[in-house]
Amino acid sequence: AMLPRHRPATADRPGIDVLGAALVTASSASLIYALITAGEDGWLAAITWTLILAAFVGYTLFATWQRRARSPLMDVRLLLRRPVATGAFLILMATALMIAVFFLGTFYFQHARAYGALRAGLLFLPVAIATMVGAQLTGRAIGRIGPRIPAVAGLLVAAVGMAVPALSLHPATVTIGVTVAAAGTGAMFVIASATALSRVAPHEAGIASGVVSTFHEFGASLGAAATSSIAAASLTGPTLNGYTHAFTAAATASAAAAAIAGLLTPGRTA
Repeated sequence: AMLPRHRPATADRPGIDVLGAALVTASSASLIYALITAGEDGWLAAITWTLILAAFVGYTLFATWQRRARSPLMDVRLLLRRPVATGAFLILMATALMIAVFFLGTFYFQHARAYGALRAGLLFLPVAIATMVGAQLTGRAIGRIGPRIPAVAGLLVAAVGMAVPALSLHPATVTIGVTVAAAGTGAMFVIASATALSRVAPHEAGIASGVVSTFHEFGASLGAAATSSIAAASLTGPTLNGYTHAFTAAATASAAAAAIAGLLTPGRTA
């Protein structure tokens, strides 16, 4: 007897959202390049704001397309949920601040102070330890008091840490400052994931995790671009003012994020 050839169904096979990928990539590149350009041409330059406007338009088109695409790159509707939006915001800030810690610390020690790679690396050992301690303590605290207080506290700790070298730029103060800031950012990574995944259905957990991962990567790019743009004067010249300005900007951004987190982060659930 002849058996019919079995052909696997392809109707339900997800496609590749090429347009969505192109839109979000171009928009992110435009925004990051705007931050880099601002360090050279200034924040009021026409090219800076043209790139920012292009990024805004691109992200708007991306969000609109994602709601119509058959196989969307990202389910943007999840970002309308408070816990997921909070987790995305917190992971973006945590990653951007952590990049600022390593970027500014590394360039200050090796470029401004001419420390060797080994010596600079040893000075970052407390940073690694502080990151782990912050994450461990926060993981326990979330279960008892919810994510809101730890989120605000973590960002305020990061703000204080960044403010230390902003007020007094010295190898000792930079080491202390970035270590304290790392404790705060380490806490934020735990809070971001726990918050984003706390109130999603099991079948949505993978998608929500993907959203958080996307903002994690974007935060890294954003942090590197913004930090290098602000610190550009010290990276290309003998002055240390660029480091001071960059640490000040990081402290200010962290403090502002703490205020936003206090309003956005859900409280303890029963």
